[in-house]
This record gives sequence, structure tokens and C-alpha cells, in this order.
Amino acid sequence: MSDALLLMAWLSPTYPVGAYAYSHGLEWAVEAGDVRDEASLAAWLDDVVERGSLRNDLILADNAHRAAGDGTALAAVNDLALALAPSRELHLETSQQGRSFLDATREAWPCPALDGVAAALPEAVAYPVAVGAAAGAHGVAAGPMRAAYGLAFVQNLVSAALRAAPVGQAAGTRVIAGLTPRVAALAESVAGLDPDAVGSATFRLDLGSFRHETQYSRIFRS
Repeated sequence: MSDALLLMAWLSPTYPVGAYAYSHGLEWAVEAGDVRDEASLAAWLDDVVERGSLRNDLILADNAHRAAGDGTALAAVNDLALALAPSRELHLETSQQGRSFLDATREAWPCPALDGVAAALPEAVAYPVAVGAAAGAHGVAAGPMRAAYGLAFVQNLVSAALRAAPVGQAAGTRVIAGLTPRVAALAESVAGLDPDAVGSATFRLDLGSFRHETQYSRIFRS
């Protein structure tokens, strides 16, 4: 199977990781009025891509890809990825999807190298680490993996916006189209960066994630 088809399968909305249940703080942003239309959604997602967790995720996935055959190094990348989650809900978002992804992939696409990854990550697994390590174990190139992960991340949040915000499908499609070149450029720019390069500056999103934990009415887990 080609790398492209494998990534399309792994990062499809039908893959059993429960991505539909998470909004990465977007539901609170809608409640607070930060996201209220197409333009504000695009601006909010642009910050998440360039200054928030997506950049970190791509760096972590890239490092996990390189460490797929080194259990000690892979565990260290995973520990950092989990520690970066600023709230209980965002920790759940990454760890639940990561564990589900790794378990589902081992069952459907088994290989000895992936068994080694699973042995190094027996407990909580951050989602980008799981995806990066699985790609490394299966010999999927790092560049396409980063780009596919980034686009799937944006698509999932736009899907959440369609359910939580006054944004229609046509607007959502335009937002994805507008952000796709940014995602591609970001995926290329983080190639080879070590974990010291991670960092974010989306404080309102982080604080909003804490507030979402006690939000009165909500349909998402984050």
C-alpha cells in the first residue's frame, strides 16, 4: 500500500480514535463569542496552526517518527508531549486518541516494528507521538506524515465548528482551503527540529480549555 493511501486511512474521520468528540477548546471559543463567523473561525484556527498546538504536534510527530526504533527516546518524546497538555481536557484529547490510534493500528496493520513501539508506550500515548511512531514503524516518509496529520487536524476542528458555530459547510470548506497552504508550509518548516523547539502562545485557548470543563452546555469533551 502506498504511503498516501495508508495516511488517508489512518487519518480518516472513520478511524476509531473518537476525534469527533473533541473541539480543542473551540466550543468554549464559540460560547465566549471569539468564533462567530467564517472570518473569526479562520483567524482562530490560524493561531492554533501557527502559534498553538499544531506546530508542537508536528514537531513531536517528527521526533517520534525518528525514534520509532529507539524505545527510550520514544518514551521521552511521549512524556514531553503529554506534559505539554495545559488542561485535563486537552490531556484527555491527546491521550485517548493516541491510545486508540496505536491499538487500532496494531490490530489492523501489524508489524514487528510497531510491536516495539507499543512495548515502549504501554500506558498513555500522545496522539502525534502515536501517529509519528506508527508511520516510522511502517516506513512511511516523515514529510507526508506531517502534512497529512496537519490537514486532518484542521479538518477535524472545522467539522467541530460546523456543529458548534454559525458556520456552514461552504464556509468551512473555504476555511480549509485557505489554511491548507499554511499547513503544508508549517509541516515542511518543522522537519528535523528537536523537542527544544516546541512552544506555544495561545493563552486564551488554554484558559478557555479550563473554563470548558465547567461550561454549562456542551457537546464536546474538550
